[in-house]
Amino acid sequence: MERRRRVPNPLALAVLAWLLMEPLHPYELGRRLQQSGKDRHIKYTRSSLYMVVEQLTRAGFIVERETVRDGQRPERTVYGITDEGRREFHDWLRALLAQPREEYPHFAVALSLLSLLPPDDAVEVLRKRLTALAVKIDEGRAATSEALARGVDWYFLIEERYALAVMEAESAFVTELIQSLAEPGYVKSWQEAMGSRT
Repeated sequence: MERRRRVPNPLALAVLAWLLMEPLHPYELGRRLQQSGKDRHIKYTRSSLYMVVEQLTRAGFIVERETVRDGQRPERTVYGITDEGRREFHDWLRALLAQPREEYPHFAVALSLLSLLPPDDAVEVLRKRLTALAVKIDEGRAATSEALARGVDWYFLIEERYALAVMEAESAFVTELIQSLAEPGYVKSWQEAMGSRT
């Protein structure tokens, strides 16, 4: 069982990762998350980023290094990672990679309740999902190809490849599910089941 983290927000792991490379101020951290595309996999806002930096500081994982002023911009505090922060980062990353964890995606909840929709409705909304997935898959493939063409090494795109694999698997699953829901046997059994509930 994974131990409880003092700062459990996945954004904290990303902040530690960037600070492992060099000291930065929160504004620059946010800019790098966006530039690298990591913001597509880690939900955050500017205020949540500053909150995580504060939590990491209180936990002793990062410390203020200096305050800098760049031209007319306001002063910015630069943070660096501590030895304890390095240990936390490596331990947390190893645990996340080694142990599958139960996640609770909204789609799984919807699937658990799918039988409450009439088969035609279910097929219609799942076809919409399939179309949306196709668009996202195309965008993901294009972004990955573009990054590779720019010389980005494949290992910097691992999360993109994983996201694509998950979406492709979901697309195959939804395609098969649509076919099953459209079968006359399912429609008949759904009608019988729903008829017995009225």
